[in-house]
Amino acid sequence: MVDIVVSLNALQNQAESLAAAVDFPCCILLWGDMGVGKTTFSKAFIRSLLKDNKTEVPSPTFTLVQTYQTDKGEIWHSDLYRLKSAEEILELGLLEALKTSICLIEWPDRLQNYLPNRRIDVYLSVIDEYHRSLRIEEKI
Repeated sequence: MVDIVVSLNALQNQAESLAAAVDFPCCILLWGDMGVGKTTFSKAFIRSLLKDNKTEVPSPTFTLVQTYQTDKGEIWHSDLYRLKSAEEILELGLLEALKTSICLIEWPDRLQNYLPNRRIDVYLSVIDEYHRSLRIEEKI
């Protein structure tokens, strides 16, 4: 797959397009440095499935997980940045959620040996203040 350069608005549009295309259950791993737009992508994805652009979608940086109920099923939005070990994932219930929900996971490197084989990887990197490089790869 080829990286594309997108504006921040186009990044949100890409998230909405992906939300329309995925089926439950599904794991979406968001790769990229801090401030690259992982949460922006997640918010647009979640709001699209909620069919509500005004719903507050806070970053789960401190709560680790936020859940949302949609017509299609439950969404788990996780930010694993603060995890000290991969075993903490078991305490969160994330492995069970991977079997039943859409899981958007920021900082997926923290999953270590728990990385699911079947997933969608979203790679983001900063081009400049207004543009990002985006690549989406599905692994089956």
